[in-house]
Amino acid sequence: MSTNPKPHDLLWGMTPDQLPADAPTWAAQALAAGHPVVVRRAVCEPGLVAVGIRGCNRDQRLAVTMPVHSIQRLLSPEQLSQRVPGQWPALRALADVKPLLDATCLPWGPTGGVGFQLATGIAVLHEASDLDLLLRTPIPFGRQQARELLAALADAPCRIDLQLETPNGAVALREWAGDSQRVLLKCAEGARLVDNPWLPLERAA
Repeated sequence: MSTNPKPHDLLWGMTPDQLPADAPTWAAQALAAGHPVVVRRAVCEPGLVAVGIRGCNRDQRLAVTMPVHSIQRLLSPEQLSQRVPGQWPALRALADVKPLLDATCLPWGPTGGVGFQLATGIAVLHEASDLDLLLRTPIPFGRQQARELLAALADAPCRIDLQLETPNGAVALREWAGDSQRVLLKCAEGARLVDNPWLPLERAA
């Protein structure tokens, strides 16, 4: 399967035998059950993609690498934005914000627990779950525009954490809408403070 996995994409196809020898039992069980892994930000050797495995408990998270040739299926957050939500506050919030985010004409979708549950049907959400969202912004997203979007999300039935995905990495909407000149940009090489997340990294700092 020819793919170009991006952070927060869900991937199927990794098998227990591809885990490190010291991987916990729960990680092998999750892969044996056919659960997907999620792409994370990290620098990898050619032919590998950095992923995270999710267990049943909040403290069960494992960072590993997956061979690209093993990918059998890929679901992006924006593909999940069209899924029918349910009754948990985070899922009701997803339904509430869908028209608002669709109106940006930018690709977007749920990540985190909401994305995982919508993709797999595995119940990981609860009454206090947050809604994690990704908005792909290939061109600069103005700070005033960010403030207006943050204000529009404030009335949702749960906390919403939205990441603006730039060509260089991701910045939190909440931070970009703030008053600090420099913001934290998360990229494969690590996190760094920049003035403009859309400038090439050698100029953004």
